Amino acid sequence: MPREFTYRGYTLEQLQQMSMDQFIQLLPSRMRRSLERGLTHAQLRLLEKVRKYRAMMERGEKPKKPLKTHARDMVILPEMVGLTIHVYNGKEFIPVEIKPEMIGHRLGEFAITNKPVKHGRAGVGATRSSMYVPLK
Repeated sequence: MPREFTYRGYTLEQLQQMSMDQFIQLLPSRMRRSLERGLTHAQLRLLEKVRKYRAMMERGEKPKKPLKTHARDMVILPEMVGLTIHVYNGKEFIPVEIKPEMIGHRLGEFAITNKPVKHGRAGVGATRSSMYVPLK
């Protein structure tokens, strides 16, 4: 039997029913300070979009466009759980499916901005010894 998700002793349902102020008090100090100082314009727009998106899904409608954002610094809130948010990584929008374990983290943590280096073979002129390798 899988363990039920809890965040600081509260279940997901309890977290979703809490007011924003009550939830903020559960967060670590850096996230708490960020939210207490207020949301930026981009973060507010994302929160409005999330609420509209959730309302559409509850009515049984299928949203036409994916939920996209550049607000990588947005703290993941309980009301976002279950949604797929496309987060900009500097080049493209990466779909991030929000799971309960992500609560309290930032969106940008799940959309990596650099591509891991995959080295191939060295090319001609890459080293001193490659000068003496025949081309054919």
